[in-house]
Amino acid sequence: MKLDEMILISVDDHTIEPRGAFDRHMPAGFKGRGPKNVHIDGRDVWMFEDRAWGYMGLNSVVGRPKEEYGMEPLSYEHMRAGTYSIKDRVDDMNANGVLASLCFPTFPGFAGQKFQAHPERDVALAALQAYNNWHVEDWCGAAPGRFIPMIMIPLWDMKATVAEIERHAKNGVHAITFPDNPAKLGFPSIHNEYWEPLWKVCADNDVVINCHIGTGTHAPHASDESPIDAWITSMPISIANSAADWIWAPMWQRYPNLRMALSEGGIGWVPYLLERADFTNMHHEAWTHAKFGDDKPSDIFKRHIITCFIEDIYGLKNLEFMNEDTVCWECDYPHSDCTWPKSPESAWESLKHLTREQINKITHLNAMREYSFDPFKHMKREDATVAALRKKAEHVEILPRPGMGGAAPEGQGQRIVTSGDINRMFESASAESAL
Repeated sequence: MKLDEMILISVDDHTIEPRGAFDRHMPAGFKGRGPKNVHIDGRDVWMFEDRAWGYMGLNSVVGRPKEEYGMEPLSYEHMRAGTYSIKDRVDDMNANGVLASLCFPTFPGFAGQKFQAHPERDVALAALQAYNNWHVEDWCGAAPGRFIPMIMIPLWDMKATVAEIERHAKNGVHAITFPDNPAKLGFPSIHNEYWEPLWKVCADNDVVINCHIGTGTHAPHASDESPIDAWITSMPISIANSAADWIWAPMWQRYPNLRMALSEGGIGWVPYLLERADFTNMHHEAWTHAKFGDDKPSDIFKRHIITCFIEDIYGLKNLEFMNEDTVCWECDYPHSDCTWPKSPESAWESLKHLTREQINKITHLNAMREYSFDPFKHMKREDATVAALRKKAEHVEILPRPGMGGAAPEGQGQRIVTSGDINRMFESASAESAL
């Protein structure tokens, strides 16, 4: 296989919600109470029930020179249009040779944390459902075959959760976003019977539970003086602790077709986690009373847990210690780790030693199967390759665009950026946008 022949489906990308995303989707009884975007002192701020959020930051730096990644975007004018415009997103996907994409939300939090924490549950549910309708109808629906739809769920109400999943499953939605550790958000742990209705409705409707890094467990900053590079390095691996917890979760034997995904977690660390899990079970099950039956912990992971990577030469060199049928590729557009517009070249460095069959599985077939997604209902296979898509996007400008604007850390200059710098930027942004 050649690079240009690949068909790429990304199972982890992101949207910056456009202005007005919620407006037409809020129920009649809640009109005027939905999230809205306002422009204040040069900053685009999302307002929801008298609270404001204005920080976009490294979530939306695609298309900038890397030297300007520290200049955090504060408004839509500081971002590439493909971050929030569906037409421009498809153009950017074509220019990057990417056929299809699964997109996490931004303003609500990757697992809808801002809605989950809202004290007025009826308003929170209305806003959450409005987001889901916008995402399914206006974002994914605007480009059939190009997006894998994914919805948020109201974690505080299992009856409403089941209804929301069933409502969208009827229209072909087979993915939800869910915190990697709900206990960190004040909800019951995944070992609690509270979640039983969720496991069942997902299994019944072939719905994948997608757990993005940072939605429950967060990578800790070693210190305020530590270079931010150390935190960025450990960020994907921070989900390993949650991954171990999911292996020992109680529902897998009851729901053999249930699937969850570790989104943006990478794969290089997975072989050792599985080795350690099997070692732990072998040495300790006599007194911990873990129940795996004829399985090993690694069997549970390989059967039920989907993983993905951006660049992971080491992980793919050790594919034999994983399940090649559950490994997928991701682009992470428009975040700072995104390799746009050279994602095929980046991925190829990790994939090129594999067989054609393995490459096809990892680049698109696994995603299509696990997410019940068939883009070829809308496009011929020969029109979906890296080469064919890029041919359609010859008009798209892909050179880095300097001077897009934003807010750089004060006094940064050429010195090393630390965790303290980033934390102060978060605190400043939160204080300035709190009304």
